[in-house]
Amino acid sequence: MKRYLIFGAVGPLVGGFLMLLATTVASGYWTDTSWSEIGKFLGAFVKTLQYSYLFGLVPALMVGAIDDILYHVKRISPVVRLLIVAAIGFAASSLLYGSRGPDTGVAQFLLYGLVGMVPAALSSWLAHKYADAPHPVHST
Repeated sequence: MKRYLIFGAVGPLVGGFLMLLATTVASGYWTDTSWSEIGKFLGAFVKTLQYSYLFGLVPALMVGAIDDILYHVKRISPVVRLLIVAAIGFAASSLLYGSRGPDTGVAQFLLYGLVGMVPAALSSWLAHKYADAPHPVHST
């Protein structure tokens, strides 16, 4: 249960921030940056946070379910599980968002891939750190 709470809380928050960042970078907004523009960017992030949770909660929980399935496969280590979940997040978000808009190319593919990869990897790491049951140590 903790795993799903972690994915549901962290995924849309980080993913929404990275999605807003990816769209502003792709639109050319960050060419001449000042502190007032960064303030506008953070203000837009706070105003759109509710929509990040509205549209990002179900995909984050789906990735959390994949992480939970991989957790129950005992031969998969936490690092490999993190890499698999990050790759699935990258593939899903880059295929969903990477080919949208007037500019399609490698930069958009990578930017929108990071939107799914970073929250998935961060949530998987946090779930391993705080939600996985500790394994007893056996002396030999």
